[in-house]
Amino acid sequence: MKLFPYGHATHPQWQMAAALVLAQLRGYLALPGYASAPTLALLYITDHYAADAQEILDHLSAELPCITDWSGTVGIGVAANNVEYFDEPALAVMLCELPHDHYRVFSGVSPLPPARSGLFTAHTALVHADVSTPDVAELISEMAQRTESGYVFGGLASSRSSRVQFALSGHGNLKGHGAACGVFSGGLSGVAFARDVSGAMGLMSRVTQGCRPISPAYEITACEANVVTALNGQPALDVMLADLGISLDQPREALARVRTTLVGLSRDTDRTHDGVLPRPGQFGAEVMVRHLIGLDPARQGIAIADVPEAGMTLAFCERNAQAARADLIRICAEIREELEPEELTLAVASALNLPEAQSAPHPARRIAGAIYVSCSGRGGPHFGAPSAELQIVRRALGDVPLIGFFAGGEIARDRLYGYTGVLTVFTARD
Repeated sequence: MKLFPYGHATHPQWQMAAALVLAQLRGYLALPGYASAPTLALLYITDHYAADAQEILDHLSAELPCITDWSGTVGIGVAANNVEYFDEPALAVMLCELPHDHYRVFSGVSPLPPARSGLFTAHTALVHADVSTPDVAELISEMAQRTESGYVFGGLASSRSSRVQFALSGHGNLKGHGAACGVFSGGLSGVAFARDVSGAMGLMSRVTQGCRPISPAYEITACEANVVTALNGQPALDVMLADLGISLDQPREALARVRTTLVGLSRDTDRTHDGVLPRPGQFGAEVMVRHLIGLDPARQGIAIADVPEAGMTLAFCERNAQAARADLIRICAEIREELEPEELTLAVASALNLPEAQSAPHPARRIAGAIYVSCSGRGGPHFGAPSAELQIVRRALGDVPLIGFFAGGEIARDRLYGYTGVLTVFTARD
């Protein structure tokens, strides 16, 4: 298994940050354990560099002529193995060694072909999107339908300036990309992957929640547009006030409590889409967290930042650092346990049990690289210390190549999430 070269850096001048990243990439390219002929690059920048996105892509493309395809976007922060860059100018790059016929870069210029179209058949896809795009949630669902698995992963660009995306295919495997500049605004872009990504490699993805329920789960029995008017046949506003222990007779206290309250929506009350029973006191991956955006005393309703349907399940929830930490550890442990062989030789078992095993990639983990997309409301500030979220991932997976960004919304399966993290790893098969 060859590891994916990666690099990350921060500097007020993007040219200096790019130079530092290129030095790291070239160092890894020269090592025997790392891929020596990558073709696909993933590029994430913070919004401090958004105005220079085209220059950055042009410069990196010129310095890395072996890379024919580029994909990425901008975030309030970017992530790499063991480190987060929040509110500072930074960029991160990972180089993936995959055969050209096992992936496709797509964008609004060159859309992904429909499933079973006779053209490229996508099994899954990394998707970057712009939150300002009309009906973006529906577009994500439609994109998932263009894949065999119905599963896509990624996130919405987050920026205090331009929300740019990178999508360039110099190899010419998608019509239109050869003449494109590679920097886009609006819509969707990303990389689609075939079922067998490289003949000996696959993809594994998990969603981790950042909120915990503070009420029972209710069935939505009546709603109008984005206003839920009845839960379990009772006025929704009365149910919420009772669960939160507040009264509209004390509006100031009530408003303060409501502002910290979110709702978790799901369509499946029994099992997650992975067939795993929900854990007591925690949300499963089937739950989509949404904001409460208003109260409607006239209809005894609550307004949420989504359009619910009767029959869906709703639970009131709140952000919780302890629950987020525990759930992140859980998904990392699941990935590690699934990837490591059930039977280890004495040499491998000894190596994995050494303290330095946490800071050195090992073939037993079978991870070539990883992508982590987390909510811009998470990261170190939410977990209690700078880079704490990425340090948790490193302790669980080891010092594997990893990059990602902090998004305005996270994409997994065919849904748009909030306050979550989506961890995806490129895995070598047995």
